[in-house]
Parts: sequence; C-alpha cells; structure tokens
Amino acid sequence: QVQLVESGGGLVQTGGSLRLSCAASGRTDAMGWFRQVPGKERQFVAVFSWNWSGGTTYYTDSVKGRFTISRDNAKNTVYLQMNGLKPEDTAVYYCAAKSRGRLITTALAVEAQYDHWGQGTQVTVSS
Repeated sequence: QVQLVESGGGLVQTGGSLRLSCAASGRTDAMGWFRQVPGKERQFVAVFSWNWSGGTTYYTDSVKGRFTISRDNAKNTVYLQMNGLKPEDTAVYYCAAKSRGRLITTALAVEAQYDHWGQGTQVTVSS
C-alpha cells in the first residue's frame, strides 16, 4: 500500500501563493490533486502523469495559468505551486496517486481511477 503524505497548506491572502507537497512511499504512475469544500463533491485540480518523455500535466480550467504541478523523481514527490490565489480556491486539498495502469486522460476527474489518497491539507484564501 502506497502512503501519501501531504504538506504545505495554510492561510493566505487573495493574490498570494502556496506550495503543496505530496510524498509517496512507493511507485506511482501518476500523482495529482483534488480539492473539496464542505457540502460539495471532490473536484479534480491537476495531475502529473509519468511517461517515456518525462511526464505530462493536466489541469482543470479554473486553475490554468495560476497553478503548476511538478515532480521530483529523487524524492518521489509532487508539488502544486499555487499563485494568484482566490477565495474560491479555499478547500481541503487531497493528494491522489495511481499505481496500477496508465492514467485514463478522458477520465481525470473520476476518483475511482486513483488508487491511493492522502488525508488532505487545508488551504484558506482570505479576501
């Protein structure tokens, strides 16, 4: 069982930045982030999928141009750099990882294709 350990959440003002980290204890083929606010479904944010050329990144439209997902091979860790934060980015952010099979790119938001989940880290953006 792959364990995911998240860090980096916190409180920031509108327009500020935060960087989330997610370290995996085992091999994964893709790692990414979802977020959830109370009373709503968990929402896909971004994912980094390993491939022969290095990797491919995917983002939900609302964070494109503001968030950047990257990985550190040596540390088996992915990062989510969040710039230009808005109050609507406030949520609990969950790290997700896929270690069985290739990522289905037409179903990035489908939680069932991710095999492992972190416990979540709170991000709060004040207005």
